[in-house]
Amino acid sequence: MKKSSSVHSFVRSVSLSAVVATGAVAAHSEVVVKDAWVRATVPQQKATGVFMRLDASADSRLVSVATPLTPVAEVHEMKMEDGVMRMRRLPALDLPAGKPVELTPGGYHVMLMDLKQQVKAGETVPLTLVFEGKDGRRETREVTAQVRALAAGAAAAPTAGARDAHGTHGDHKH
Repeated sequence: MKKSSSVHSFVRSVSLSAVVATGAVAAHSEVVVKDAWVRATVPQQKATGVFMRLDASADSRLVSVATPLTPVAEVHEMKMEDGVMRMRRLPALDLPAGKPVELTPGGYHVMLMDLKQQVKAGETVPLTLVFEGKDGRRETREVTAQVRALAAGAAAAPTAGARDAHGTHGDHKH
């Protein structure tokens, strides 16, 4: 009976370890990135936008974005203020659990600025996204975004041109 007792003890120990490990994984925020894309640019254009859908399983935040394409990648928000569409940099983008957050032209988006070269339709852009959970723990996700051409007749987005001397993109203020 000693052998049976030690086997039972081992199985119980392994089962408990599996439950603890599963709990640890479930407690860690998982963010799913879908449909990441970058708007193509014209020659000499110094900025463009990155768009995607983010689905978080636990409350978390997008705290940074990086790409070898440019040294400047920032999370931005566009919204109407006093009848003017304004764009501003966000220190982080909240991702509520179970609620998809869309990064779209005219809304939340990532700005790639100080581009050194044209970004052409059909290319891909590597992105490194950093998410932070409520516990302060960070998770890094590598994503490859497709470059898409601006559709003919589409409304101008915050990617229309380089910053002017005041650090703005047209009427869009930072």
